[in-house]
Amino acid sequence: MSEHRIPEQKNRRLERALSNTIVDKCFEDSESWLRAILRMCIFSLGYIDSEPVFIVECPNQAVAKRLSRKTYPFRDIVYYFTDNLQASERSLFCYQESKGSWQCFDTNSNSWKNWNSLQTSHRLN
Repeated sequence: MSEHRIPEQKNRRLERALSNTIVDKCFEDSESWLRAILRMCIFSLGYIDSEPVFIVECPNQAVAKRLSRKTYPFRDIVYYFTDNLQASERSLFCYQESKGSWQCFDTNSNSWKNWNSLQTSHRLN
């Protein structure tokens, strides 16, 4: 979620359409409340520590916290996109704070971390 990674909001129609397609294909059997809040999010696949990570960019803290308590539907998403049997089940549920920094719930550690600290650990390894 560094500034160079996040395009302007008005130019995100394609990302939103792809995210909605993922909701339709991967979460069709999930509860309706989960599908509804996922439609407010934007999905991406990234790498941290050379491992693929499914990133859920949430519109606000409330959505990120709600999703962070229900992580099991996201476990196989990385495998689904990469066809890598050894891929981690790691997901990040992120939201942007009012001061501009991003906070992410990391399913690897089951804790909230600043996006920059996640990137810093990647650069050190």
